[in-house]
Amino acid sequence: MPKMTFVERDGTRKEVDAPLGLSVLEIAHKHGVDIEGACEGSLACSTCHVVVDGAWFGKLSKPTEDEEDMLDLAFDLQETSRLGCQIIMTEALDGLVVKLPAGTRNALG
Repeated sequence: MPKMTFVERDGTRKEVDAPLGLSVLEIAHKHGVDIEGACEGSLACSTCHVVVDGAWFGKLSKPTEDEEDMLDLAFDLQETSRLGCQIIMTEALDGLVVKLPAGTRNALG
């Protein structure tokens, strides 16, 4: 099974099993990683914002215009920011590393 690593806000690295076909948001929730996902992956908020490790960013599909619009609302936006609900685990992403941003902004709340 593919693996991925979450780098938590305090710098702790947490390697987890990452089942094929699940989103980074779903994988985070499955393993108790602190990513909110207020809209439950419906691309209506930015609370599942993650910062993708630079070595992995180019391996992801390009973000859609809708994702880019939601990222504009994200707190602590970085060059390699993506929404966790839009990154779907594939064999090619085995080893993916994402960092949790310093905070989130929940426009729904």
